[in-house]
Amino acid sequence: MSPADGPARMGHEFIGIVEDTGSEVTTVKAGDLVVAPFALSDNTCEFCREGLHTSCEHGTFWDGGVPEEGGQAEAARVPLADGSLVKLPVAPDSALMPSLLTLSDVFGTGYHAAVAGGVNARTRVTVIGDGAVGLLAVLAAKRLGAEQIILMGHHPARTDLGRQFGATDVVAARGEEGIAAVRELTGGHGTHAVLEAVGHLPAYEQALGVVRPGGVISRVGVPQYEDAPIGFGSLFRHNIRLAGGPAPVRAYIEELMPDILDGSIEPGKVFDATTDLDGVPAGYQDMADRTSLKVLIKP
Repeated sequence: MSPADGPARMGHEFIGIVEDTGSEVTTVKAGDLVVAPFALSDNTCEFCREGLHTSCEHGTFWDGGVPEEGGQAEAARVPLADGSLVKLPVAPDSALMPSLLTLSDVFGTGYHAAVAGGVNARTRVTVIGDGAVGLLAVLAAKRLGAEQIILMGHHPARTDLGRQFGATDVVAARGEEGIAAVRELTGGHGTHAVLEAVGHLPAYEQALGVVRPGGVISRVGVPQYEDAPIGFGSLFRHNIRLAGGPAPVRAYIEELMPDILDGSIEPGKVFDATTDLDGVPAGYQDMADRTSLKVLIKP
């Protein structure tokens, strides 16, 4: 974001306690603890019924779509509350809160990468990116039973967490050297699915280099480039598919929550720092400087 654009209300990942509701809201009430997905939806339209809440006919996004609201604040107004908010069956002081918070975006996004990539028990997977979404894509691939999960990242503290989440191999090298390393780990073929959680062109090119013929490149890193090699030589010739997109996390919350509640998984481990609202600017700087993986904000 450019400073010239002026101040902005920020934040699209949050848990809160309902203070009040509009007259038409029926699914939540004052006092409920709820998680808000990063995209608002009515949960009833044709696209929502197909599990594509990010294309809801009446929905929108935080951080721009609802320009007067944001989750990094003392309070937030949530349009389409019935379709968007999900009640959490825990107390506000639950130790599970960090993990439940990941349902609002990063865990659901990592899971969407794996689902869109067709990950299953017979799948070899490469995850590109050791940020929160990439690490939780590892966890998602493990949850779906992938037999091999190669994490491409070069921050040891993060890749160590990736191993905890289920990565069988870590490749720190990038570019052609990294591609060669993944190829060597997969008998020269590459992997069935590549989950790209970065969004820059070098990451896409790396994905193209490690995907197996007949495989899928599943992109959930917001693309920061206009053009990418997608023609005959790169995709068509080897039956490679391109998938992914903004994650309809609302579609996954009820599916993923039970594993968090029973302690089977702990996606909240991606939070390695905590601050209050006054510390938000420094938290962004720490994440930009790679001294923090993901910062948890508490009121």
